[in-house]
Amino acid sequence: MGTNGLDNPAHSSGEVSGTEQPSLEPQMEQRDAGDAESSKELHTEIHGDCKPPGVQMEMHEEGFVPPEGGWGWLVVFAATWCNGSIFGIQNSFGILHMMLVKEHTSPDDPTSQFKVAWVGALSMGMIFFCSPVVSMFTDHFGCRKTAVSGATLAFIGLLSTSFANSLILRYFTYGVLFGCGSSFAFQPSLVILGHYFRQRLGLANGVVTAGASLFSMGLPILLKKMVEPLGLRRTFQVLSLFMLVQALLALLFKPLLPVGGGMGPMGMGPAHADSQTQASAAGGSKWNIAMATIRKYFNLRVFHVVTYRIWAFGVATAVLGYFVPYVHLMNFVQEKFTNTEKEWVLLVCIGASSGVGRLAFGKIGDLIPGLKKIYLQVGSFMALGLMSMMIPQCAVFEGLIVVCVFLGLCDGCFLTMMAPIAFELVGPMQASQAIGYLLGLMSVPMTAGPPIAGLLHGRFKNYTLAFSLAGVPPMVGAVVLFMVPLIHSRLQRGQASSEEVSTTAHMLPAPPSAGEPKSCSNGDMLPGYTDIETHI
Repeated sequence: MGTNGLDNPAHSSGEVSGTEQPSLEPQMEQRDAGDAESSKELHTEIHGDCKPPGVQMEMHEEGFVPPEGGWGWLVVFAATWCNGSIFGIQNSFGILHMMLVKEHTSPDDPTSQFKVAWVGALSMGMIFFCSPVVSMFTDHFGCRKTAVSGATLAFIGLLSTSFANSLILRYFTYGVLFGCGSSFAFQPSLVILGHYFRQRLGLANGVVTAGASLFSMGLPILLKKMVEPLGLRRTFQVLSLFMLVQALLALLFKPLLPVGGGMGPMGMGPAHADSQTQASAAGGSKWNIAMATIRKYFNLRVFHVVTYRIWAFGVATAVLGYFVPYVHLMNFVQEKFTNTEKEWVLLVCIGASSGVGRLAFGKIGDLIPGLKKIYLQVGSFMALGLMSMMIPQCAVFEGLIVVCVFLGLCDGCFLTMMAPIAFELVGPMQASQAIGYLLGLMSVPMTAGPPIAGLLHGRFKNYTLAFSLAGVPPMVGAVVLFMVPLIHSRLQRGQASSEEVSTTAHMLPAPPSAGEPKSCSNGDMLPGYTDIETHI
């Protein structure tokens, strides 16, 4: 998955409206004066619920400054190999699917396509399903250990798939082992970039994205040339070498921040989390300690935000038909265009246009303010649904190439906009968990889509209905996403009206008492939150 623009929206964390500036400045001056008295008080201010935006930037500048290169470029190369090999194999599964169909399909069993499709669907679904757990492991054990372990597990999964003789075994070896290993290898490869780049993080992500797209273009060609002469077993063994190389390259993920230190602001590393957990569970039972630990790693506060819930539901609905073309397109071409031997060109077109789309829409998204970025996702899902419906209508192979180019562009737009929209909805402090939970929600419908399409093919003996119905969920999801900016604006207007009434009634608010916790504006910590949606 792309993370272009992860740091760019972070500047919004310091945005405060002009009417709020005068009331906030005295508080900021008082805090700065108090911070100068004691480092302990500084720790408390940063770790608390409210702090002036300037403190975090100052701490970053005085504490940790990424090298912006050097060893980091080797890390970029390793991350590129990781992203490219994992998603290159996943996106090229259509070629492997054809060979699996030949090996496991029975003419007397109309559900054969349904059963075979589960192999690739499980693998892709596990990558997203494991994302919340991978975030916890990355925070606890660090990027290097998590990535090496994940790549090793993916290598074992692919290698054992080559020796499996039944679909049930391949569900486990390719679907579960390779899918889970890919998830544990993939996510740390994105997190580690923040250890080496800050000003050049966009460039580093762009290099990783572009390099990964080259894998998506080259692997279909390689697989097409390997599968026939080598056979399916040898092909899986060759693919397992990609993950073995990745396990070695992951050793380059040398962390510069403490374990978990790169996932939040200064003062929010594991040491503070551990102290908070111990403090909350002091004098309590083992149950209280366990619950405090669970709350530390699985923070569900993002689901308190109405607009995030709607956005997550819309995206999860849209991806029900998202992975169907990647799995069934090659079989469809063999059935409809029996004279062609260049079906692999379609996967190359999807990979190339997806890379172009990520770079282009990443730049376009930087020019679109606020939640209006979500309209790019709306357009991409509408176009993706329409293109999926157009696949069975293509009478010539060239028309199918055009459809696949648009499918890749939509894919690049959707993935690139995911992180910036998460920042806008829940703010930089919660964006990592928001993305992790979203990927977890996406896993179930994304896994179910290809087997359902295979079942429809077995029932009707063609892909017309399967691809036509696969285009419906993206369009429904687009309609749901279209409502998110409208609801967000309405909630913000309601909050502004209530603040105006409160200001008129209380021109000079009373200072908080000594025992009362400090309050803060939403914009200080979590831009995008509204008091109507949740109480922070």
